[in-house]
Amino acid sequence: MSSRESLSNAKTWVIKIGSSLLTDDGKGLNRKNMAAWVSQIAAFNRAGIAVVLVSSGAVAEGVSRLGLKGRPSAIHNQQAAAAVGQMGLIQAYESEFQQFDLHTAQVLLTHDDLSNRKRYLNARSTLTTLLQLGVIPVVNENDTVVTDEICFGDNDTLAGLVANLINADAMVILTDQDGLYEEDPRSNPEAALVSEARCDEDALLGFAGTGHGALGRGGMQTKIQAARLAARSGTLTCIANGRQENVLESLRQGDNVGTILLPENEPLAARKQWLASHLKVKGTLVLDAGAVKVLKSSGKSLLSVGVKSCSGHFQRGDVVSCTDENGNAIARGLVNYNADETGRLAGQPTDRIIEILGYDGDHELIHRDNLVLL
Repeated sequence: MSSRESLSNAKTWVIKIGSSLLTDDGKGLNRKNMAAWVSQIAAFNRAGIAVVLVSSGAVAEGVSRLGLKGRPSAIHNQQAAAAVGQMGLIQAYESEFQQFDLHTAQVLLTHDDLSNRKRYLNARSTLTTLLQLGVIPVVNENDTVVTDEICFGDNDTLAGLVANLINADAMVILTDQDGLYEEDPRSNPEAALVSEARCDEDALLGFAGTGHGALGRGGMQTKIQAARLAARSGTLTCIANGRQENVLESLRQGDNVGTILLPENEPLAARKQWLASHLKVKGTLVLDAGAVKVLKSSGKSLLSVGVKSCSGHFQRGDVVSCTDENGNAIARGLVNYNADETGRLAGQPTDRIIEILGYDGDHELIHRDNLVLL
């Protein structure tokens, strides 16, 4: 089956719509565009396809409603704009979906909601139940309370994590470009559109550049990173132009629209998807070459003897990153000792744990069940 056929046959979709599409050049919500997308999503619903909508636009709508000149830089002003704008955003979606006798549900998330295993499972249960009830969940980052320490950074990343949450078959990121180009089409009109690629290809980030809009936070690079997040649950990603007429229906019909990014590996188990989804880690363990080889080739637990050094302030059960000696991320996992104990155990064999710490703790620094390769 081709990638386009796989997208066409997908039964669970995450659709992300960015601020540049939702807002009319900072003049408020573009209700005409919203109506078009809602109509297509309603058709998906009638066809038995479950859709979670990840929607930006709250801050941008708040900026418009409050008469501000642009996105505020101060966090409290951003939060105020989000609080005002969220009312208009959800009101607009509710109004549009009601025309098709569909209910919507507002779901606001922060990174903390997905970092805690219990809250992660609760969020997944809530979204799954809403889909079973035929409701369209409208997900956004909870910008009214978010801080740098708990934010996703952009809704592309949030969409990728939501794809993990519900094990989506497909994720579509609607943007103001036709897809991913090999060069910036604004500077080179002859730039070639990438029709299909594996999301782990190194060249993709080079194609993406660094640009982003004034009201949004995500550029093309964040979309590629989101595709890589979604790939952990086996989700196929498509980046397409949201202004193209009937773009969602075209994708459902298997038309050659946008850029398809394919997952590179088999889906991770649910627990390891959660581990991999942690964007905020509390510390870093630097591994020697032997430990890196063992983790990559055999799937064994990480032992203290393979650790050269550690940094950060972490407690038992926190998520830490494991890197090689060149700083390349290798794995991520839940550590069995705090930072001080880990530092004392680094490079030491397991049979010295009692001698060093004064008690007989876990033999593994990170158990293989709590470790995921990146």
